Amino acid sequence: MRVHVADHPLITHKLTVLRDARTPSPVFRQLTEELVTLLAYEATRAVRVEEVEITTPVTTTTGVRISEPRPIVVPILRAGLGMLDGMVKLLPTAEVGFLGMARNEETFEPTTYAERLPTDLSDRQCFVLDPMLATGGSLGAAIDFLFARGAQDVTAICILGAPEGVAAIEAQVGDRDVTLVLGALDERLNEKGYIVPGLGDAGDRLYGTV
Repeated sequence: MRVHVADHPLITHKLTVLRDARTPSPVFRQLTEELVTLLAYEATRAVRVEEVEITTPVTTTTGVRISEPRPIVVPILRAGLGMLDGMVKLLPTAEVGFLGMARNEETFEPTTYAERLPTDLSDRQCFVLDPMLATGGSLGAAIDFLFARGAQDVTAICILGAPEGVAAIEAQVGDRDVTLVLGALDERLNEKGYIVPGLGDAGDRLYGTV
């Protein structure tokens, strides 16, 4: 598994505002979109392309376009939905699927309650969106789900990660082709499974408490 922790002053600046408990939901949502676009730039460095010939106002030349089959972006509901606009802004030709996963707050184990994905993901580059990589349960289950559908190349984009979650995903994926892109790698998890210093519950801060 490849792990890339973004190191850019704009990312650090936006993360600082996201972490602030005083940041209201509308600002939090806007900054999340901007931050994910920056992370998506890093995450799509290896996106597959094919050559195409075009005609400029001056001459003909060869460029590239996104290859078929198109990449698929998979936000993990509900918090991952807040990352979707920022991702498709950079990769508008991608298809979008959904995975609904919830964490049991006592066992920290994930359960899948909804999915909207192609039955065959062979030869598809998959980009999973999940704001917080804490214990790794939800993200690990999502990665397993995609590989079970035939995926061969999965990139996960997370705003924050904890060392425990990174280690759990690395142990789980084995030799499968997985890339993890993080806005920051934080210190640890607390006894409730929250990232420290973190930013709280991303879903609640995006949409309010349900």
